[in-house]
Amino acid sequence: MGGESTTRTAPRSAGTGTAQAGGSRIGHRLSGVAMALGLVLFLAGFGWAALVYRPYTVPTSSMSPTIAIGDRVLAQRVDGTDVRRGDVVVFRDKSWVTDANVVKRVVAVGGDTVSCCTNGKLTVNGKQIDEPYLPAGSLAENQNFPTVTVPEGRLFLLGDERQGSLDSTAHLTDAAKGTVSRDAVSARVDSVVWPMKGMLKRPTGFETLGALSQPGPLQIIELMIVAGAVLVLGGGAYGPIAKLLGRSRSRTSTEPAGVR
Repeated sequence: MGGESTTRTAPRSAGTGTAQAGGSRIGHRLSGVAMALGLVLFLAGFGWAALVYRPYTVPTSSMSPTIAIGDRVLAQRVDGTDVRRGDVVVFRDKSWVTDANVVKRVVAVGGDTVSCCTNGKLTVNGKQIDEPYLPAGSLAENQNFPTVTVPEGRLFLLGDERQGSLDSTAHLTDAAKGTVSRDAVSARVDSVVWPMKGMLKRPTGFETLGALSQPGPLQIIELMIVAGAVLVLGGGAYGPIAKLLGRSRSRTSTEPAGVR
């Protein structure tokens, strides 16, 4: 008679099964920790943002090209005493044309003298200021105003689109010479979030006049939210992936070892 064919199934040792079970338990625990930590980071990031930042939609083109009409910005809640030259701020002044939030750039603070233009540049305290955020030719061609001394506790503000901006220059005949009280400022713009233009560039042209404002915690908040989302998704994916790998090992262990 012909030889007998037999199929052998590879034995699965008890030690291997125990090790796999232990590894599975540890993996599930770690995935749970990752999901919990991720959820904390995710919610903390959004909570922090809600406390520190306010969203605004800019209704005019007076801050173009830095902020275009209809752009959505995030502005950090700040006290007016923290505002420095070069900041883009949100404020409200009833003496201006509209009793609504206005977004402009601070170019001079209390005690400064400001005028335009010298060699096509804004002059603050006798220093010509480089303003790379402006449209080409906007200063020399479209705006000139005499020297203004800014009263203490007040700010002189301009739009980046100097030709059509209703800013401090439109109120030079007022008693306050177009300036706005620091107390009128409610927030400082950090970023354009829609469309996604990112953080505003630092106004380095004002550095020779004093320290600039430091960016708010927006980038840290974004990192917390992204890291939290990754941990939650990664931890949640562990279970299904572990099951698939377990099934794959089971199929491998029951396959025929050989024929004789």
